[in-house]
Amino acid sequence: MTGVSETDRQSEDSPQPRRVTQRGLWFDEFEVDAVYEHRPGRTVTEADNVLFTTLTMNTQALHLDAAYAAEQPGFGGERLVNSMFTLSTIVGLSVSQLTQGTLVANLGFSEIAFPAPLFHGDTLYAETECTGKRESKSRPGEGVVSLRHIGKNQHGDVVAVAQRSTLVRKRVT
Repeated sequence: MTGVSETDRQSEDSPQPRRVTQRGLWFDEFEVDAVYEHRPGRTVTEADNVLFTTLTMNTQALHLDAAYAAEQPGFGGERLVNSMFTLSTIVGLSVSQLTQGTLVANLGFSEIAFPAPLFHGDTLYAETECTGKRESKSRPGEGVVSLRHIGKNQHGDVVAVAQRSTLVRKRVT
């Protein structure tokens, strides 16, 4: 008897399964003009909005004061979800599919717009279009990827759009 069980012996003799770690895309895997749909969506609650709004010190009454919001025209008397929460969430929804473990830096945002409001109880869906990419001139092994994030509610209304520039690692070969 050698102290090795039959189970141990079987595992020594059988090949180990290939392990796959979830990650984003390497620079070379991004396809210009491809649209990446991020699922599942995220249903936004009143608690989400109040917590984010107070954590970020944004005391805008349209986010926090139900009585005030009810008196304002244009939004059906509802409080608005903080637009920075909306932007943060559409970027966040993209991370596991696009940049988890492959992003070096977030270089900046531009052309940010919120064409329609988001309300408590709405479900936010995100998609990202790769609008361009180029190899970094100053950082070998990395590249700049341009992304256009789009957030839509459950009715398909666009509630947020943002252009984003990122620095992404190339695949190590």
